[in-house]
Amino acid sequence: MNNHVTVSWFEIPVNDMESAIAFYEKVFDCKLERHQLGPIDMAWFPWNHEMGGAGGSLVKSEGNYQTSENGVLVYFSSEDVNQELERIPKAGGQVLQGKTLITIEIGYMALFIDSEGNRIALHSLK
Repeated sequence: MNNHVTVSWFEIPVNDMESAIAFYEKVFDCKLERHQLGPIDMAWFPWNHEMGGAGGSLVKSEGNYQTSENGVLVYFSSEDVNQELERIPKAGGQVLQGKTLITIEIGYMALFIDSEGNRIALHSLK
């Protein structure tokens, strides 16, 4: 039996790739790398697999992905979730839940709706 399961990749559905790229680049102060893989349009988040954690992408593919406020919840790591929370409204998103203590040992979380209507989470230790 496998007692350890690790997420290795995630995909966030989008309807408007340009708008979604602009939103995430503003919120996370990063540059996404866009790739056209046949009929699938993707924008990859910066990731270094040697540092651990999961890589991921925005993805647009007609009929294969649907944005959702109620589906799987992806948590992005942060130094302090307040940094991203300040950028979300300016980037076209909506804060659903501000910085909230989970426990002292686990840290803090927050929830937002991205420019595409997806519910996304943030996590930080401080």
